Amino acid sequence: MEEVAAVRGAALDAVGDVEPDRLRERIRERLEDGSMAPGVLTLLSAGAVAADAPDDAPPLSTDGIAERGAGVQLIYEGLRLTRTLSQDPPWERSGRTGPREDELTDGGDVALSSGDVPVDSAATEDAAAADMDILVADVMVARGFYLLARTEAAGEAVAVVRSFGSDQTRLRTTGDDSFDGNLEVDVFELATVAGATAAGGETTADLRAHAAELARTDGPLSTAESLFSEAKPATLADHL
Repeated sequence: MEEVAAVRGAALDAVGDVEPDRLRERIRERLEDGSMAPGVLTLLSAGAVAADAPDDAPPLSTDGIAERGAGVQLIYEGLRLTRTLSQDPPWERSGRTGPREDELTDGGDVALSSGDVPVDSAATEDAAAADMDILVADVMVARGFYLLARTEAAGEAVAVVRSFGSDQTRLRTTGDDSFDGNLEVDVFELATVAGATAAGGETTADLRAHAAELARTDGPLSTAESLFSEAKPATLADHL
C-alpha cells in the first residue's frame, strides 16, 4: 500500500536528526512495527476531498500531505506508548515504592540516587528500558506537533493530547477501561481534519463519526492494509 510507505518515510525523515543513535533506532522500531492506519487515513481523507474538487483546482502537495500524515502517526505512536507505560509501570515491578532517604533530586522529577539496591535484576532492566521508552514517547509526540503546528489541525492535535490525559486519569481512578479506546477514536478524527484541510476542504460531523467507527476495536489497531480498501477514498467522500 503506497500510502503506508509515504507516511512511514515522512515520519522517519521527521526524526532523522534525533540523537543519540539508540534513541533514534528505538523510534524507528516503533514506526516499523506499528499500524500506519492513522497516518494513512490522513492521506485518504485528503484524497476524498480532492476527488470532489473542481477540475481546475491546483494539484495537491503529496509531500505536504505525507508530512501531515506523519504528524498524526507520530502523535499516536507516542501516546500509545505512554498508555502502555502508564497502565503497566515497569518501575513498580522493580520493587521500588519511592525514593530512598539519601536520594537527591535535580529540583524536578529526576531522581539522583546515591545507590539503590535493586530487588530484582530483570525488573530493574525493564525499568531502565522504560526510561528510554519515555524519551521515545516524548520525542514522537513533540515531532508530531511540530509537523502539524502550522496547519489547520494544530488545535485538534492539542485537544487529542488533553483528552488522552483526562481519559487515562479517569481510567486509573474508576477502573473503567472503556476510556482506553478513546485514543484511537480521537486520533482517527484528527487524521480526517489534517487530511481534509490539506486538500482545502473541511471535515464534517458525518466523516468524524465514520472515522470513529473505523477506529473502534477490541484489540490492537488493525493494519492500514486490512482496514482500508482501495475504494476507501470514494467511501470517505460519501461522508463529506
